[in-house]
Amino acid sequence: MTTGTVHPSAFQIDLDLIRKYNRPGPRYTSYPTALHFSESVENNHLIEQAHAETGPISLYIHLPFCHSMCWFCGCTKIITHNQAKADRYIDYLEKEIKLFSQHMRGNRSVVQMHLGGGSPNFLSPPQINRLNTIIRRHFELEPDAEISVELDPRRLTQAHVEAFCSMGMNRASLGIQDCDPNIQQAIHRVQPSSMNEQAIGWLRHAGIQSLNIDLIYGLPLQTSASFAATLAECLSYSPERFAIFSYAHVPWSAPAQKILERNALPDADTKMHLLKSIVETLLTAGYQHIGMDHFAQPTDPLVLAQQNKTLQRNFQGYSTHADTEIIGFGMSSISQTHITYRQNIKDIHRYYAALDADQLPIERGYRLTQDDIIRRETIMRIMCDMELDFSAISRHFNIDFATYYAAELIHLTNLQEDGLIDIQDNNCLHVTEQGRFLIRNIAMHFDPYLQAANKRYSKTV
Repeated sequence: MTTGTVHPSAFQIDLDLIRKYNRPGPRYTSYPTALHFSESVENNHLIEQAHAETGPISLYIHLPFCHSMCWFCGCTKIITHNQAKADRYIDYLEKEIKLFSQHMRGNRSVVQMHLGGGSPNFLSPPQINRLNTIIRRHFELEPDAEISVELDPRRLTQAHVEAFCSMGMNRASLGIQDCDPNIQQAIHRVQPSSMNEQAIGWLRHAGIQSLNIDLIYGLPLQTSASFAATLAECLSYSPERFAIFSYAHVPWSAPAQKILERNALPDADTKMHLLKSIVETLLTAGYQHIGMDHFAQPTDPLVLAQQNKTLQRNFQGYSTHADTEIIGFGMSSISQTHITYRQNIKDIHRYYAALDADQLPIERGYRLTQDDIIRRETIMRIMCDMELDFSAISRHFNIDFATYYAAELIHLTNLQEDGLIDIQDNNCLHVTEQGRFLIRNIAMHFDPYLQAANKRYSKTV
């Protein structure tokens, strides 16, 4: 079996089909999703499992500060111009790292680290250097560890780039979102193209060989013509990867998004046409569609991992690192072991108070059942491989796939009839070119938790 490749010359989006399936659903950065985390899970049980882990580590450091609010943003952030707040936050990150280190087995190396936010380059270069010292005091990073940082070009300086490179940064994710000045005004993120060009120049000069550009479609005032211009400009930067997200309008959890309603949000049909244009443009430019909202150049490690069936999906999106424990530090960060998830307190004052009491700042978590583990692997393989080998799942978990998923297989008939999947020899589910753009909907058929929570998710397109 081989992972399918979408060919631009043959590509067609059936807009009626997209409308039919465009309903709320998870992005499956975890299974079960974070909506199922509970405060009733005892922290001791979660930490005991973290103590039992023995494999490599993926670190996530949440840096929540931003100088200004982007009205589309749904991340956990703190808006401030007070640089001293970052000093205090780093103090508490050090407390948390020290406290967690007491529960961690030795001789474990870090193969991946991601700094997210917020805006990590809110930190000054000296603060970045201090954070680097703290991390390396407590963790051993592999020489070839993947170290990625989310960057805001509006606040980036060459000194920031040099500090992050001293930390070991070898992948950078640049938040652009949209290049049109009117749309930038509408979303409260004014970012002239000269800023993007300057940031990319600094990164390339520093030797960064992997650049990801983040864009969003579905923002106010966007049209097919305006977004085509944004794509053309961003293609001129020759990034190795694109992450092009469908704007998730969830004002019940991100109240600032209500402000966006002052201007016309694109209707469903416009978003469909935007998606079609994105896919055709990037495929024609030579990028491969990884899945959902990710595209990469053919030689990128994400593409190679997908071809080798080793691609993974976690809270940072698609990843090449399998079988790693994800350890998150900072407010709201999420950690993952083989059988648990845990999330830190989202409120900074309560986060500080827990650490002042010498307690890990865990707010909620989840312990997976054996059924959860089986379904997590099933959903991950669909999301990452664009196919599902029934025999491989059967062997891995010592089950009979057809019996275990008897009800789900019956309900897949509609997906087959609509041309989203093929089931070959009753032994392999293959996602079609059309199905790639509704991959969340396909995965949802294996998720029994949806009925209780699906109205709280963003739409799948």
